[in-house]
Amino acid sequence: MCGIVGATTERSVAQILIEGLHRLEYRGYDSAGMAIWDGEKINRLRREGKVQQLDDAQQQTPLSGHCGIAHTRWATHGIPAEHNAHPHMSNERIAVVHNGIIENFEPIKADLQAQGYVFSSQTDSEVIAHLLDSLLNKGVNLLEAVQECTKTLKGAFALGIIVKDYPGQLIAARKGSPLVLGVGIGENFIASDQLALLPVTDRFMFLEEGDIAFVDRNNIDIWDAQGNRAERAVSKYAHSVTATDKAGYKHYMMKEIYEQPVVTQEAFNDRIKDGLVDENCFGEDAAELFSQVKQIHIIACGTSYHAGLVAKYWMESIAGIPTHVEVASEYRYRKVVISEGTLFVSVSQSGETADTLAALRNVKDQILGSLAICNVPSSSLVRESNLHLLTNAGPEIGVASTKAFTTQLVALLLTTLVIGRRFELTQQRELELVADLQKLPAILAQALHMDSDIEQMTHSFAEKNHSLFLGRGTLYPIAMEGALKLKEISYIHAEAYPAGELKHGPLALVDKDMPVVTVAPDNEMLEKLKANLQEVRARGGELFVFCGSDAITKDEGYNVLRMPAMPEILEPIIYTVPMQLFSYHVAVLKGTDVDQPRNLAKSVTVE
Repeated sequence: MCGIVGATTERSVAQILIEGLHRLEYRGYDSAGMAIWDGEKINRLRREGKVQQLDDAQQQTPLSGHCGIAHTRWATHGIPAEHNAHPHMSNERIAVVHNGIIENFEPIKADLQAQGYVFSSQTDSEVIAHLLDSLLNKGVNLLEAVQECTKTLKGAFALGIIVKDYPGQLIAARKGSPLVLGVGIGENFIASDQLALLPVTDRFMFLEEGDIAFVDRNNIDIWDAQGNRAERAVSKYAHSVTATDKAGYKHYMMKEIYEQPVVTQEAFNDRIKDGLVDENCFGEDAAELFSQVKQIHIIACGTSYHAGLVAKYWMESIAGIPTHVEVASEYRYRKVVISEGTLFVSVSQSGETADTLAALRNVKDQILGSLAICNVPSSSLVRESNLHLLTNAGPEIGVASTKAFTTQLVALLLTTLVIGRRFELTQQRELELVADLQKLPAILAQALHMDSDIEQMTHSFAEKNHSLFLGRGTLYPIAMEGALKLKEISYIHAEAYPAGELKHGPLALVDKDMPVVTVAPDNEMLEKLKANLQEVRARGGELFVFCGSDAITKDEGYNVLRMPAMPEILEPIIYTVPMQLFSYHVAVLKGTDVDQPRNLAKSVTVE
């Protein structure tokens, strides 16, 4: 969730570090800092607030040097404040930046305080710097100290460390939190995300669980979790640097909404052969594994969980295979009954979501096999799964997921078709569904033409404090996703319900101050949904309806927008677009930070 950048070079590193932090702002944070070795000592600069405040402070009181680390913090232990900001230091010779949570920091802290160490922050992270210092004081070398330190720490961490007595040396370690090494010529780097380093390199090594790396200008030495020397492959970044630009849009979120016709096509391009899904795109062992599947468990968090809920409808109605969907943070902590032949499907934009990864690791010895639906080819989730299908959405910077969600739906539909052909799905029906899928980009482009009408609709919504979202069938998870988007970026309280549940409680909330947003495609559920809307209107509730026919028309209390015609299988994907635009325009009217909403982070790499 936090951001780490480190550099060891022949040039000054200060602006490299600050530019890297700017590129990690999308992850969410409340303070920023950096520490740089100047040839004699380690100097530190920290500020509460935005990276720009750190940048301004650096201009006023410059730090200089050729080796340093930097960090953006998202508060867990201790309030957002300068004294809690990273890097943390010990005895002016060690500086540490840390992503993750140290679960046993309290007993470590008590032991260090008994040794005379004084703590200046409320964080769990400061114990790492003092623990390393205490180990070095015992006469062990730096590698032994780092190895002993990481064995002592319980929880999740990605670490960047510099030590005054080891000039030009960056130390990196990871357990449960992502960390990447950037490979240059006469310079090397560390970061929690490739995006931070794109101005200086496009070649990367990905540390594996338990790895420790010593990095200087010309060498990278890695030890694995068992303490053995290890080699990690160098890979080249697959997207251009301009993929992270706003391209003239006011916000990343709007740019990413408008990229969906292109990226959804990328999600199925080269995966269709003779009108059918090519199962080889899942991996060379896919055919053998899929042929043994008897049940599916889909595990995810947040927006990805909503994608999984849509897939459940598809898996059971198209393939006829039992499918269970659960939030990863619950799945990992309860006793799970896993039947023979269970395929574990994990869905994650980043592939580093802590709860989803932990759920996979907990059940590996109980399942038939695992499939990752993910946007990041180098992620832990992809590397640790038997099979994977990349969503090909490209970098997504906005914290509120848009194109990552719709490409996940495309990937899950492809998965449904490949598995379904082994159950109830006929070849003729698959040909028809694939033909429908290939219409998706064009219809998404039509849906984007509703943008100005949606913007006008939101003017009567922006002053509301609460709202309900309704949907039925595969559109119920889309109503959930719409409510989540509104909460995330406008801070309006929103909840979603299956429309048929209105009389089971939510109807008590409906009045003139409780608007109701409804997704109403023209399918077999429409007449029942219309009856639900009448229940809302009879109680004075104002309706905002996105519908697929003329059966619902504008009237007093009805704000109606007509959706383009579409195949039924595409409804959950295409109806997502007006939900995204609706939330976006409400947030803009309210003046909130659309791309970096308060208290949220893009990649949730800790519990």
